Formats: sequence, C-alpha cells, structure tokens
Amino acid sequence: MAQRSDNWWQRNKFKLNGLILVLPFWFLYQSMSPVFPPAWPTQKVGAFEVTPTPLTLDAPYQHHGDWVKDFSLQFCEGCVANIRQAYMAIAAEQPAIEDFAQADLSILHGSSFAQHVHAKASAQPKAGDKVWLLIEDWQGQLHVGSWDWPQS
Repeated sequence: MAQRSDNWWQRNKFKLNGLILVLPFWFLYQSMSPVFPPAWPTQKVGAFEVTPTPLTLDAPYQHHGDWVKDFSLQFCEGCVANIRQAYMAIAAEQPAIEDFAQADLSILHGSSFAQHVHAKASAQPKAGDKVWLLIEDWQGQLHVGSWDWPQS
C-alpha cells in the first residue's frame, strides 16, 4: 500500500486545476462587452450617409507589411446595396481610386448593418491628414468624402 504524502501541493493542486478551468471564461466575459470610441460625425457622401467609428484609439498598426487603422462604417438604411466598391485611406491628399486597384487593402467589407475596413495609413498620421472615403456606385460615379484626423 502506498504511503499518502500530505504536503501542501497534494492538498491544493485541485484548486490550481479549477483556476485554470475558470480563467478562460473570465477572459471570454471580458471580451464580450468591448468599449468602442465615440463615432465620428455623420456626413453625406454623394447619396450615402456615412458614420465612421474607429475600433480603437490606438495608432495605426502594421498588417501584412502595410500600416492600417481599423474602422467600422454605418451607412443609411438600404445604401449598401447601391455601392459597387468603396475604399478608405488616411492621407493628406485625396488618393486616386487607381491606387487601390492593385492591393486588397482599404476595401470596405461586411454586411448591410456595418462595413469594416483596414484603412491604409502612414505609421504616424499627421495633424493635417484626413480620412478619405471613396465610394463607387453601380452607375460608375465616384463619391468622395473626408473627415479630419483627430489631433490627439
């Protein structure tokens, strides 16, 4: 018959196992209710009303070798069906739509409830930069809107 060793580890190792089982649920609960920064002002871009919301207050991050900033865009009801393609970028000057044709970056994607975009940016956007939104509708018309990059 084996001797029972009644030391601290033998008495408490099940508590450590219980903690390891509970911790994933704690982190899952923390991630279920994220807090987003406030939405930027709604603007009319052509026939579309758009409200952009940055997903974080962090600076742009590197994604596959390019610097990007994540945004969520809410369009007016029924507007998403009228969009052929839309792009977003952070720059001082309005980018040409041809600049986006080569890469799959800066393309809006998502559902009719919200569109998501990895907006192409520089590593540190400057005070004079703007967030540019280029929308091409099914008739081939290009609609352009911009928001000022926040100072802070």
